[in-house]
This record gives sequence, C-alpha cells and structure tokens, in this order.
Amino acid sequence: MSEAAKERAPAHLELTTKDSSLYFNREISWLAFNDRVLAEAADRRWPLLERLKFLAIYAGNLDEFFMIRVSGLHEQLEAEVAELSPDGLTPREQLARIGVIVRRQVKQATSLLLDELLPGLTQHGIMLHPWKELDGATRRRARAYFRESVFPVLTPLAVDPGHPFPFLSNLSLSLAVEARDPQTHERRFARVKVPEILPRFIDLEHLERAGKGVLPPPGDDSPRNFLPLEELIAACLDELFPGMEILGCHPFRITRDMDLEILEDEAHDLLSIVDRELRRRKFGAVVRLEVAAGLPERVRRLLVEKLEIGDEDVYDSVGPLGLAAFFTVAQINRKELRDPPFTPLMPAGFGEGSDPFAAIRKGDILLHHPYDSFAPVLDFLHRAANDPQVLAIKMTLYRTGPNPDLVQTLIRAAENGKQVAVSIELKARFDEENNIHWARAMEQAGVHVFYGGAGLKTHAKVTLVVRREGDQLRRYVHLSTGNYNPSTARTYTDVGLFTATPAFGEDATELFNSLSGFSKKPRYQKIAVAPEMLAETVLAKIDEQTARAQAGKPARIFAKLNALVDVQAIRALYRASQAGVRIDLNVRGICCLRPGVPGISENIRVFSIVGRLLEHVRVMLFGPPGEEEMYLSSADWMPRNFYRRVEVMFPIEDAASRERIHNEIVEPALRDNCRAQDLDSDGFYHRRHPDEGAAELDGQLSVMARLARPALRAVSSSTP
Repeated sequence: MSEAAKERAPAHLELTTKDSSLYFNREISWLAFNDRVLAEAADRRWPLLERLKFLAIYAGNLDEFFMIRVSGLHEQLEAEVAELSPDGLTPREQLARIGVIVRRQVKQATSLLLDELLPGLTQHGIMLHPWKELDGATRRRARAYFRESVFPVLTPLAVDPGHPFPFLSNLSLSLAVEARDPQTHERRFARVKVPEILPRFIDLEHLERAGKGVLPPPGDDSPRNFLPLEELIAACLDELFPGMEILGCHPFRITRDMDLEILEDEAHDLLSIVDRELRRRKFGAVVRLEVAAGLPERVRRLLVEKLEIGDEDVYDSVGPLGLAAFFTVAQINRKELRDPPFTPLMPAGFGEGSDPFAAIRKGDILLHHPYDSFAPVLDFLHRAANDPQVLAIKMTLYRTGPNPDLVQTLIRAAENGKQVAVSIELKARFDEENNIHWARAMEQAGVHVFYGGAGLKTHAKVTLVVRREGDQLRRYVHLSTGNYNPSTARTYTDVGLFTATPAFGEDATELFNSLSGFSKKPRYQKIAVAPEMLAETVLAKIDEQTARAQAGKPARIFAKLNALVDVQAIRALYRASQAGVRIDLNVRGICCLRPGVPGISENIRVFSIVGRLLEHVRVMLFGPPGEEEMYLSSADWMPRNFYRRVEVMFPIEDAASRERIHNEIVEPALRDNCRAQDLDSDGFYHRRHPDEGAAELDGQLSVMARLARPALRAVSSSTP
C-alpha cells in the first residue's frame, strides 16, 4: 500500500455496530481536495504557467486551511473538548493525521516545482536564479536595486536581553540571521522580515522598472530572469549588519489563527466589534512554522520556544517557502504557456441600447458565469439606479471584493432618490475589511445598510428591484449561486436567474423584510430559506425519492455541491440508496459521505471536478427524467449553511433554463472523462480516463465550445 493510501485507509468497517465508519473525516477530505488541486499542477496536459498557477492555488488553500481549520482543532485541544468528529476521531488524532498528509503533500509540491515546473519554464526563458548563479554584472545591478528599493524598508530586529523576540505577522516570510562580533566573538541572532510590499520575485531583466513598480508590457516574450527577494536580502546582509561576521541565514514563515470569534450577543454595534476583532486577528496564536532545510537545531529550538508551538507544528521544506507567491509568476503573459483566452458572451436583451427590464418581462433569463458575462448583472443595477421609474433596490452582499463599481452604483441610486437597502455580511471570512469599508461608504450616502442576525451570516445572493410601470408596481428579481463580485465571476462557475414572476418578487420582498426587520416568514411560495426551512426542504426532497423507490417507481437524485458534510443529509442519502434510488453527487471539495459501501451506499456515485474554472455552482435534481424538480442554491449541504446562515434555494421552472442547466452543467459533469475523479469507499479518488478509442471530454471546455454559437454575441475583453 502506498504512503498516500495508508494516510486515509480505515482500519476496518463495522457498518452494523460503528456508525462513525460511515463517514469520512472532514479535515482529511479537505486535504484530499487539495491533493486533487496539486494533481492538476502535475498534469502535463496543462500549459506550464497554468500548472504553476495550480501549485500556487494549492499553497494558498493550505495556508487558509491552517489559519481556519487547524487553528480550530488547536482551540479544541486547549479547551479540552472531548467531542469526537463524526468519524470518531479526537482533535489530537486529527492533527496527527493532518501532519502526516501535509508533510507528504509539501514534499510532492516542492519536488514538482524544483524538478519539473522550474526546469520546464527555464526552457522557455523564464528562470528563477539563486544568488550564487548570477554573474558579476547582474549582482552589481541587483545590489544597486537593493540599496535603492529594498534597504530603506528593512528593519533588522536583534534578539537579546535588551531586545525581546519580535512580533511576526501572519504568513510573513522572515530570515533568521546568525552573526558574530569579530572582536568579542559573541554570537548574535536577529530577524529580518522580507517586506511584503515589494515583489517577492525580482525581474532581473527589468530592475530599473521594478524599482518603480512598473511591469513589463503585456505580451512581452523577452527572457524573464527572477531572483527571490529573500536571496537578495541574504546576499546583502553585510549592509544590514556592517562589521559583523554573518554565520548563517535561514528563511522561515509562520501561520497564525485567523478565525474571528465574535460574541454577537454582547455586541450592540456589529460593525465596530468586527472592526475591533480584525485588529485583534493579527495576534492570533501561531499554528504552523515553516522552515527551510538545513535550519540549525539551536535556531529551531529558539523559534519553537519563542513562538510557543510544539515540534509537531514545524514543517521543513527543501524549496522556497510560501509557494502561493508563485501566482504572480504564473500571470506572465506568454500565450504558448497559458490557456487559450475565452471571451464571455452577452445574451440578447442586454448590452448597449437594450432594455433589461423588457427582456426579463418576456421570460426568465439564466446566466451561466463565466461563460456568460457578468456585465448583465452590473448593467441591470446601473439601469435601475438611473431609471426614474425604479422606486427601490434591495440587495444582499457577501463578498464585495475591492472593485467599487457595484457599490458606487448603489450609492448613486440612493442619491437619485431610490429607496436602497443592502444587507452586507461583515463576517465574510477574509473579506471583512472590504465589507466594513463599503458599508460605511454606503451609510454615509444614505443607503439603508443592515447586517445579519445574531449568530447568522447572510450568504444568500438576492437582488430585488421595484419599478413603477403604468398604474402598477412590478418586481424584478435576481437570484444567484455566487457572489456579486465581478472578479470571481471571471473564474468561478455560477448561475444567476433574472425573473419577473410575481411569486418570486413576493418571496424576495418577504426575505428582505425578515433580514431588515422582525418579519418571520418560514413558508415562502417558491424559495426555501435557511436556517428555517432549507435543511427540512432538502431532506424532504430526498425522502420523496426514497418513497418513490420503495413504491417501485423510478427515482433519482443529482446534486452538484462544493461540500457535503451534514450528517442528517448523508443519512438521508444512505436511506435513499438502500431503497434503490440512483444518486450522482458531484462534490468539488469536502465529502464526508462514503460511497459504494455494500448494503449502505452502493447506489451512490461521488465524483469531483477540478479544472480550469473553479466549480462553484450548486444544482439539485430530484426525480427521474421528465418528472424531475430542479433547484439552484447559494448553500452547500453543511451544518453551517443549513443552520447558521441565511441561504436560499430556488426552483428553475422555465423550460429553456432547465435545458441549459442540463446541457451546460449536469451532462458535461457526468460525461467528463479526463478532469473528473471518482471517490471510492476507502476515501481515494481515481481520475477518469476515456474508453479505448474514445476522445477526451473536458466538461468545462465542452461548455466553452457549445456556447460559441451565433445566438450570442461576444463581449469585449474589457468587460467582466
């Protein structure tokens, strides 16, 4: 059995007596997802820079995993939490397994970078150089750059009785410097932070421009020679410590607990308390120390002691630390090393000179991003903000991102006399600072801003526009599976629905009243809303298919999700499988359900797709072809989505929209034979391969090809 197999293989399954054997561990399943991301970096069918991008994504994912999930397990240990995970593991056992897997992954990732990706890029004139390989002339130019652009922002911090160990910020890369006084022979230690405000990789071909923050022009195919910033600093330590003998220089990097704990019951002003907790966040406990190979034991012991961590929290690497930084290198504009460009498409009824309200009145309009442009959503809001017939705009915002265009549109609407109400989620992880900024800006402009209820995050994606048309008011609604964020809409697959159906308008009105006031409306006409009814509705739909199968009728369930964790949903799916329901689960990330277990889940197939785009859409089908109910949702099947968030699941009833979802989401996922990986009952994923003689079918690429049709016109490349 391989090392990877030993990591996840259970000792045995006791299905009749040990319920925990029916579940995969949440944390180990997440690491399996990141394994699949790393596998894409190793897949030679991708262009080289795209492979480097996957490696950077893998590393960034792992950083977040430690900041949130591993830190949570440490908190459980400190609190002496005795509760076991659904698969029967204690927090300490989970941390031990995580350590084994992560060390194996880091070894693989580093080997892939050093032995394959960097040598491959070198053949194309993109090179990462150590200092020792630079010639004299380049070293002189690099030293000049150091004196002009790096030296002024460095602050060497000594550690001795008169200088306490310095504070280290989260994900900061540092150099542990050992030096000796040549007169007293006293050994000294100092920490030098590698400044995050400077490029991590210095472009040696463009040192003059780099010093001024200017990048090479797009499409520049000249050689690109990079020097890691930490190597330049290490080579110039004599200028930081003049007169001292440099004995050693060793890179290290830390990760802190970055999860916010907000006691909302004690918070009279949620915005202020989130702002305060953000400032506290940077002081979270250290949960990981990454060190370069060759770190002397005396330095390791010093860092372990001062950072107050255990030896099990130290991770060694023979390559560069902080591989997520390679994302900047992966963005180099080399056509032959990148995916072919794809231009989003604009559906009829939107764009310059069109009337989106007239288009929506004709019938529901489905947008499948990023194949379809996100511009119609922005255009819809722009028109609403400036249309004198529009009376009110109500919207939920989860991740606004740094792009101000959408928020400025809402501000302009308020300035134009519209009633504008926005639910903004201050607790959207790692987007809190952006959201606080925009919340204050909107409040100052007269927008009615409100926040989620105590203990709840508002994760639903809903927009309501109320417009006077003749002697009546008409409500236009946009519902989506993804955030109102133009940046992520370029790379995340999501689906949005425009509708003027009165029942949807009435439901949206009730939802916003419940968010901003005291209204309680657990029963809606069309939508199911968490935390009141979403879990109950999902479980009921699964049970309906179970009853059909028990009655001898055709029954089927298809669900496309980012994560499947909720124990009640998993148990309901097990019951459905035992009744004979055919179940296909396309779960991109975490899946705690164990498929293919005889007598339990043998009718359940679970598979994951990691491809060019991040699969983010949630689609559910209940029933056999011709009788199925189809739903989209902002929610995954996780306890937090069902019970601790405001989420929305909504039906797709329009025939054309249903056909698009089948043709562009469901069928491509089921037929994918090169990016899809099937999960077995032991927790291993197996990549699909085409049958002998059959062509490869990448589901995402097949959708791109399908949507390049005459009925749609291309949007300019500047449009999201």
